[in-house]
Amino acid sequence: MLEALGKKILNAAQTAGEMLALLVETVYYFKEAPRNLPAIFRQMSEVGIGTLPIASLMALFIGMVLSLQTGTQLALYGTQDVIGAIVGLSMTKELGPVMTCLLVAGRIGSSMAAELGAMEVYEEIDALKTLEINPVRYLAMPRLLACLVAVPALVVFTIIIGIFGGGFVAHVNPKINVPFTVYYDNLVQALNYKEILKGLLKATVFGGIVAQVGCYVGFKTTGGARGIGRSTTRAVVLSFLLIFVANYFLTRVMM
Repeated sequence: MLEALGKKILNAAQTAGEMLALLVETVYYFKEAPRNLPAIFRQMSEVGIGTLPIASLMALFIGMVLSLQTGTQLALYGTQDVIGAIVGLSMTKELGPVMTCLLVAGRIGSSMAAELGAMEVYEEIDALKTLEINPVRYLAMPRLLACLVAVPALVVFTIIIGIFGGGFVAHVNPKINVPFTVYYDNLVQALNYKEILKGLLKATVFGGIVAQVGCYVGFKTTGGARGIGRSTTRAVVLSFLLIFVANYFLTRVMM
């Protein structure tokens, strides 16, 4: 049992080291971004525009449920007027960045791992090396840079939509019955640029995690079609875990 535990610890440490080395190399090739603008824009479109419809629907119902659950409880004590601040802060600092990036990890991170994994299995990456094309510069750098830019922009939209959904429920639900003007005034009083920047910082870090994990797992894929399937699952699970861990430490630091 101790031997198995030791192996898992060593494997985890090796994975962390390899991911950090890949991150450093990827960031180093940011200087090549002007030469890779078509690939970067293509990835940004996939991450942002491609994910926007489902992310908007998710954010709308998250805001509505948050307003319904919280507003109903606050109404028991006659304090439902503060629902705007609660929904706004929750969507901006936690639910917006975390839930959106979990969705991006499931949709984009798995796609990156599968695509790069297929290229690794079918020796397309080896072909790039033969042509003296660095795979990190050509494949990983555009994906990481696209996520660092597109994910925070996507989170801004989801926050706005979630806040709107919460305000709609607070207004039309007879148990809460908070007018839009009261909801909006309370929201503006609670939200400031500092809180918004905290949410966007989280979104940027989480977006980087999704891209980095997807690329790393894709590059490490072996075992044919079954290996590609395992890599896809591993990328999603690892992204979820790192997002939750990073969310705790970022929240602790920014408090």
